[in-house]
Amino acid sequence: MKTWLPMWLILGLQKCLTDGESIAYTKTLATFGYVAPEYGLEGQVSTRCDIYSYGIMLMEIFTRTKPNNEMFSEISLRSWISSSMPNALDQIVDANLPSQGNQHFSEKLECIKSIMRLAIACTEESPRDRINAIGVLAALKKIQIQLLAYCESM
Repeated sequence: MKTWLPMWLILGLQKCLTDGESIAYTKTLATFGYVAPEYGLEGQVSTRCDIYSYGIMLMEIFTRTKPNNEMFSEISLRSWISSSMPNALDQIVDANLPSQGNQHFSEKLECIKSIMRLAIACTEESPRDRINAIGVLAALKKIQIQLLAYCESM
């Protein structure tokens, strides 16, 4: 019996790889802006494509801005966020998230910065340069510890 390594079910990509396989090919099922460059250009699918999509999703959640927003005709969501790091991040995050008038603003913003750094690491153009799933989990755990420490100090 074969062991199956299920990939994350993001954006309708439902593909399983057997042990030893690292790349599969399929037709485009995802939405522009969420698709990793290698998938959009070559149809190449790997777990690194899912990592890329996860990073874009994090960016969208914390900025409340879609990657295919018309404001991104010249730049991408990723480059918009990168250029705002670290000093202007508070100007691009979702207005429903902490703002400068909120109590403990700087601590909350530090957690958001950590999440955005993770999102940037997830969306490196080259799949080889992207963080892997284990790295994502480690970063999320570190952010959780940071957030819990902040909550306990309140």
